Amino acid sequence: MTPAVDHPLRYQLTNELHARPFPVLEVPCKCVFLAVKEPVDAANRDRELDRAHLIDLLDRHGATHPQQGATHHGAAIGRHELKWESHTEFVTYSAFGKGLGARAFDPAEAEVFPEDWVARAPGRRLVSLLIRVEPMPADETEIVRKLDDWFVPESLVCSRIIDGAAIAAGDFRIDPAGHMRFAVFVQPGTGARRVGRIVQRLCEIETYRAMSMLGLFRSRALTQRLNALDPKLTALVGALDTPAQSAEATLHELLTISSELESLAVKFFFRFGATVAYEAIVTQRIEVLRETRVEGRQTFAEFMMRRYDPAMRTVKSSEQRLRSMAERAQRAAELLRTRVDVGRSRENQALLASMDRRADLQLRLQHTVEGLSVVAISYYAVGLAGYVVAPLAEGAGLSKGAAMAILTPAVMLGVWWAVRRIRRHFH
Repeated sequence: MTPAVDHPLRYQLTNELHARPFPVLEVPCKCVFLAVKEPVDAANRDRELDRAHLIDLLDRHGATHPQQGATHHGAAIGRHELKWESHTEFVTYSAFGKGLGARAFDPAEAEVFPEDWVARAPGRRLVSLLIRVEPMPADETEIVRKLDDWFVPESLVCSRIIDGAAIAAGDFRIDPAGHMRFAVFVQPGTGARRVGRIVQRLCEIETYRAMSMLGLFRSRALTQRLNALDPKLTALVGALDTPAQSAEATLHELLTISSELESLAVKFFFRFGATVAYEAIVTQRIEVLRETRVEGRQTFAEFMMRRYDPAMRTVKSSEQRLRSMAERAQRAAELLRTRVDVGRSRENQALLASMDRRADLQLRLQHTVEGLSVVAISYYAVGLAGYVVAPLAEGAGLSKGAAMAILTPAVMLGVWWAVRRIRRHFH
């Protein structure tokens, strides 16, 4: 029996489903999360620099190196468990430690990633999170007191998540030490894997929120340029049916605007497409939290609806406006090109009519010349024939003049017939 032949990527495709497992966290614990993005497009990103930066951190703790070409790696660095992941546009570092310090959200916890090492990263810090995970107290008023001490009440987000397994809270603000903070209070008996999933999802919500909002600032720059191009395009489209300016000049200006719009599309569509993808991830991660309200506080979904969704709508509006203007410029150019083609066809028809008139004149002139040529040829032919028939005419008793008079009509008729036959042959 012939053995089955596997696809060469079969095992890689299956292993990819299990490539990034959730952390396993025992309560109480803490997490320090860092996301670094290179200031270049994803296509030009040098992943070897990210790998070398990771190895630098691992060598400080004598930890094992990742395999060549790996996109994720885990190792122990001191008293923390490190989780490194390489994504399309950025890399993330998660350090999980057991126990909690006496001071909540102590900036010293972030020293697991040394400042000099962060400064040498092949990119810029986009996200820095401190997550504090502690048991849920029996009296929820104690949670409210802690949240009021830790976070800004105006933007505080707090909700009961995962069917009441935990309460997650944060204010999406960066503290003076440069970190964003989240607190998680876990019900007793909640599994370590579920706790790991909660922490991982909070990290993903903030990371993909930050990545998606990069498109907002790009859209603002795009809007400024579109505001400058829109009046020009509108004026050109409105002047299509007026003969004030030549169609060729108007077409040239339209093509210039259309070319710039296409250039903007190439420049911005990658970021806009990435923004849509990241927004979908943020929305999905919040949905799986299965939130319920706590003490009248706003949930993550409500906070995003008020603060985050308008930014995403702005990005989508800018993208749609760019597409619409590009389509308008293309349609106007096609209409104007049609107008130019019609004008040129009219000119070509006039030119052909002029050529027909010239050909008719040439034909009439040719007929006139043919008539004159018959006379001229006949004159010389009669002269030559006169020398031939002169002796014969004397023998017949005719004078040379009489013989020439009799011969002339016959010669002219013969020459006319010969010229006519030649013309018919050519036609």
